[in-house]
Amino acid sequence: MKTIRFALCLSLLAVATAFAAARHGDRAAIRAILISASPAAGETDRSLAAYEPTLRRLLRFESFRRLGEGSATLTPAKPSQLSLGNGQQLELTSESAEGRSLRVRVNWTANGRSLMNTALVLQPGVPAVLGGPAHGRKGDVYAVLVIAQ
Repeated sequence: MKTIRFALCLSLLAVATAFAAARHGDRAAIRAILISASPAAGETDRSLAAYEPTLRRLLRFESFRRLGEGSATLTPAKPSQLSLGNGQQLELTSESAEGRSLRVRVNWTANGRSLMNTALVLQPGVPAVLGGPAHGRKGDVYAVLVIAQ
C-alpha cells in the first residue's frame, strides 16, 4: 500500500511540474476522464489506449477502465464544474496563462467530500494524471486524466 501511495504522490509531483495546456484566446477547452486503475492483470479499456503508457508509468497499475468523462470551456477566474460519474466531480478554475501553457486550479470531490485541491500546468494534448482514493475491489483506485484541447 505504501508503494501505491508513493506512486500516486510521484504522479502528482510530475503532473504539477511537467504538464501544461492549450489556450484559445481567453478560453481553454478541458476534458477529464475518470478511470479505475487496478493492480490485477487484465485488459485496458480500448478508449484509453493512447494514454495507457502514461498511466502505467505514473500509476504503476496493470489495467485501466474508463468510468466516465466530462468537458468544459474555462474562462479566466470563473470556476467550471465537471461531473465525471460515480459521484466524482472536478471544479476547474483558470489561474493564468503563458504562451501555450495554462495554470489551472483543480478541486476534486467525491459525493461532496474533498479528495484533492491542487494546481496543474497544462499543455495542449498532454495528459495530466491525478491519482485518487481506493475503491471497489482490493487495491483498485480512482484516477483522473485532465487534458487541455
